[in-house]
Amino acid sequence: MDLERLNPDSVEEIFARHGASAITFTDAGDEAVLEPTPGDAPLWRDTRISGLFPPEVDIAGLRDDLLTSLDIDALPEHQIEVLADRAWEREWLKDFTAMRFGERLWICPGDTSIDDNDAIVVRLDPGLAFGTGTHATTALCLDWLDGLRLEHATMLDYGCGSGVLAIAALKLGCDSAAAMDIDPQALTATRANAKYNRVDNRLTATLGAGSVGGPFDVVVANILTAPLVELAESVSGHVKSGCLLALSGILSEQVDTVLTAYRPWIEFDEPVTREQGGQMWVRLTGRRSEG
Repeated sequence: MDLERLNPDSVEEIFARHGASAITFTDAGDEAVLEPTPGDAPLWRDTRISGLFPPEVDIAGLRDDLLTSLDIDALPEHQIEVLADRAWEREWLKDFTAMRFGERLWICPGDTSIDDNDAIVVRLDPGLAFGTGTHATTALCLDWLDGLRLEHATMLDYGCGSGVLAIAALKLGCDSAAAMDIDPQALTATRANAKYNRVDNRLTATLGAGSVGGPFDVVVANILTAPLVELAESVSGHVKSGCLLALSGILSEQVDTVLTAYRPWIEFDEPVTREQGGQMWVRLTGRRSEG
């Protein structure tokens, strides 16, 4: 249902009291919201709300409640659709297939088989956390990791999401990896994925950067430009002198801002780009200055 001028919180509350098992806000127009500040959940000027209800929901009662509670004569443009029952929390998996990054690294759902004797395979169930390799920002980092010599190295995944980057680094030869995030759900997904890939004995998952430890031979921060800039000193401080840093989650027009923030500590290589969804995403890699 298009919200038009209706209060989103009020409509959400009505959906919830009628038993909605999922409520989603989406863009009813064409307005991008690319980088909200931490803790914010901004809505679009033209917002659409969708509710997933059990089969026994009283649609007439829901409609009457909306009209009465919102004090309106008619509902905005809306659609009611009966959906076949399925495991909705797993529905996204139909679009997640085996993917290769670089020369030998594969990210695969579940027990997918790879016909390549030299393949290094990460088997992944991201759960509710970001990071499967399908987004350009993660893919850029995975490509980079595949091209490194990681034997006996230590690695930090700064903003780990599903843990895919830390787990990939361990599969590629790292002795140990730390995975840090501010979202507890990300740590749950990371630990589960590390156990599934039998690297949990070499991975430490930490909430927040305060107890991460280090410094590390390799640090990857695949987050967004605003936190990358804000946390530049913290991120750089976790990189050993002379060792490697990769930053991703950056749009092409944001590169100079990020370079300026990290310049006191990091000497960068040329940016690497990848287009997705009409946006040009950038990976920045470099080394911590000696001394």
